[in-house]
Amino acid sequence: MNEKDIKHKSKFLSLVLRHQPSLIHLELDKNGWANVTQLIEKSKTRKILFTHEILDVVVETNNKQRFTFNEDKTKIRANQGHSIQIDINLDPMEPPNILYHGTSINNVNSILRKGIKKGSRQHVHLSHEKETARNVGSRHGKPQILIIDAKRMFDDGNNFYQSKNGVWLTKYVDPKYIKQQKD
Repeated sequence: MNEKDIKHKSKFLSLVLRHQPSLIHLELDKNGWANVTQLIEKSKTRKILFTHEILDVVVETNNKQRFTFNEDKTKIRANQGHSIQIDINLDPMEPPNILYHGTSINNVNSILRKGIKKGSRQHVHLSHEKETARNVGSRHGKPQILIIDAKRMFDDGNNFYQSKNGVWLTKYVDPKYIKQQKD
């Protein structure tokens, strides 16, 4: 399986595990877990062929570590980024003092006025590394890194969660906690 095939299968997994399980009539439990055998069978309806081995490769090689298996690899789920209602069962935790958000330079003025909203997803995604934020922002145009005063947000009563792949999650970032990084 080449890199192009892996990327195609990863995008398909993101679609059905984060946004549209109904596309293949896949049922997720309340925590977002899908039965691996059902996923393999139902993906065939969209001409996407998985085996257990192929799923292993897709999960292991995903550079953002978007997916995880349960302990015996009978279930799979996306780590975060869902636009469907599920409970990924994360406990609130104290974040680092500073987190980062990557966006396009075109979005900065709006964000500085309105804050960072979760949109159709369940959470706003933040990172503890500038480079990760830069990579996220570059997907949308010329990247801009925003600095989030996570300590002050937390001290003010905002909840933070960390997904299994290290992404920091929160419901909303008010503009008063955001600074624009100067290059």
